Amino acid sequence: MTSLGTPFAALHHSDAPLVLPNAWDHASAALLADRGFAAVGTTSLGVAAAAGLPDGAAATRDLTTALARSLGTVPCLLSVDAEDGFSRDPGEVAELARELAAAGAAGINLEDGLGPAGLHAEKIAAVKAAVPDLFVNARTDTYWLADGDPRETERRLDVYQEAGADGVFVPGLTDPARISGLLRTLDVPLNILFSPSGPTVAHLGELGVGRVSLGSLLYRRALGAVLDTVEDIRAGRRPRGDAPTYDEVQALSPRTGPAGR
Repeated sequence: MTSLGTPFAALHHSDAPLVLPNAWDHASAALLADRGFAAVGTTSLGVAAAAGLPDGAAATRDLTTALARSLGTVPCLLSVDAEDGFSRDPGEVAELARELAAAGAAGINLEDGLGPAGLHAEKIAAVKAAVPDLFVNARTDTYWLADGDPRETERRLDVYQEAGADGVFVPGLTDPARISGLLRTLDVPLNILFSPSGPTVAHLGELGVGRVSLGSLLYRRALGAVLDTVEDIRAGRRPRGDAPTYDEVQALSPRTGPAGR
């Protein structure tokens, strides 16, 4: 497993959970880093939807690696949502991990999509063999795509831990009792996907959760703000909420291009 001395890994072992906001482009990542977040993840839905592509269909490998390279200038640690590694071949997933690490990524999120646990374990092991210091967050979709069987969740996560996962992720799990029960079976940090209707970050920290991801929430809220703003304008109202100025957004770029509005 990754040494606790690795800066990104160490963030999972502090007094409070690592709150990991997820960006979809350079500007959103830079804005989050400017707000003081030490680490930022990417959201596969945001990356895919912004390009008019489906999420979870292995359609964004090149976009994901290009985004990782563009975020190398952002002053924060980066974890990349790589779906299932965009391949069934563990060797190809390991090569992707090498590319992401070379771009500056500190972590990778790999989901099983409820495919064979053994195959997902092979991918995890291949990534750890290729890039030992890359933090592998192994996701199981037992609550996301299935009925949330606690025994199947524990079985899969045990296999992923044995394969070398540095952390495990169970999106869709929000029940505090089940979270506590699962934590008793784990040797690595547990990542929970934040739900506006679920436990607060403070409550998750009290339970022992090591990381709280925001997933696609920020991207979807940004789309919601678009709709709210245009409806306000169309209805003759002043737009609600705040927005960065043109100059503030321009300053997020490491390059200064031609002026434009």
